[in-house]
Amino acid sequence: MPQVHTITPCLWFDTEAEAAANFYVSVFPQSKIHRIARYPEAGKDVGRTPGAVMVVDFELAGHGFTALNGGPEFHFTPAVSLQVYCRDQQEIDRYWDALSDGGDPSAQQCGWLGDKFGLSWQIVPEGIDAFYADDDPARAQRVMKAMLSMKKIDLAALRRAAAG
Repeated sequence: MPQVHTITPCLWFDTEAEAAANFYVSVFPQSKIHRIARYPEAGKDVGRTPGAVMVVDFELAGHGFTALNGGPEFHFTPAVSLQVYCRDQQEIDRYWDALSDGGDPSAQQCGWLGDKFGLSWQIVPEGIDAFYADDDPARAQRVMKAMLSMKKIDLAALRRAAAG
């Protein structure tokens, strides 16, 4: 039985819920699909084929998610993104490479990317806020300027910028 979460993000897809959930589970360790529910006959009333995937309940690194095949009416925007905090550059590279594959290259900026399903992600180092929450405005300025020139975060470059 999946863990019950007080808040579980529901990701709306047209028809790609199962493919997306399988992809995300393949990218993140400690992830799994818990349940797939299919449209019953009543799905015809909303333009869905009975037996087609309706909802996928899954877990990514211990966090619960729902993927819904709700139709083409709604689409993801960068206004909502999922943040992945990474321990080091190797982890940044691994998640960036996996999640950006097949995504929109024009959506890549400052650690942000759009995946092949249109979902936005932020692939950032743990403690990134410490680069900006600084009493030294010049340091924060250098770090911000360096980050604005990046697509994928280059942790060594951010550290160099912080050091001056």
